[in-house]
Amino acid sequence: MTATLALRQSTPEPAPTIEPATPELAWLMAHVQTNRFLPHPPPDSIFVGDGDYRAIGAEFLGHFVRIGRLKPHERVFDIGCGIGRMAVPLTQYLDPERGSYDGVDPVMDGILWCAQTISPAYPRFRFQRLDIAHPLYNPQGSLPGNEVRFGFANQSFDFITMTSVATHLPPDELVVYLNEAARLLAPGGRLFLTAFALDGQVTGQERLKFRRWGEGPGWYAIEEAPLAAAGIDAGFLLEHATQAGLAVERLDPGHWRGQSAAHYQDLLVAVKPGVQR
Repeated sequence: MTATLALRQSTPEPAPTIEPATPELAWLMAHVQTNRFLPHPPPDSIFVGDGDYRAIGAEFLGHFVRIGRLKPHERVFDIGCGIGRMAVPLTQYLDPERGSYDGVDPVMDGILWCAQTISPAYPRFRFQRLDIAHPLYNPQGSLPGNEVRFGFANQSFDFITMTSVATHLPPDELVVYLNEAARLLAPGGRLFLTAFALDGQVTGQERLKFRRWGEGPGWYAIEEAPLAAAGIDAGFLLEHATQAGLAVERLDPGHWRGQSAAHYQDLLVAVKPGVQR
């Protein structure tokens, strides 16, 4: 019996309906993709994954608003902000007087580009480098991943995104991040997290072939670099999000499984109980 099977299974609450993009949001997403005056890092400096930097940012802006119910006045925390792929489109959405954005990442070059390029024009967009150890992104880091504690007060944020972060974490570190997200969210705040959440459902068309990592809840797709594409047992993810104090609202499968979906990775939205400000 694996550790995952020994855990009590948790089931997401019935997910709210996803509203279609309004004409205003559709226009904004197109604007993010085509506006040549928006900041864009040099192509050879982008380390945050494959695909079109601007198009993926516009896509996630739509997901944040439609699925995560992000509002322009809210306070956003982007864990693993990389080189601003999510921040750039959010500069066009968040209210410059009431909304705010904080991003953290262990890669210095990404933080420097964001701080030097985005913050001067958008002062409520702030970036910090945290020296979190990671075998791929920061192998000499001084802070072990399972000891991470972000330097913000409790309930500092309304919306936390971990976009393609859980896909690079081992299970014990993912649990720490879930606990931190729960601590930092204000009542009514949402955690928006993407993952490869293995649930035993197989289509035969998966774009990644995962193998279990030992006897635990972690999986890997690339033997030479297990944290390049890490999976997690869906039951483990749900259980630990719940144990952290979050109400899981939805866990939607992504099209990496070879089936139709609006997003590539699986998508979890979890809510901090309480009345939203």
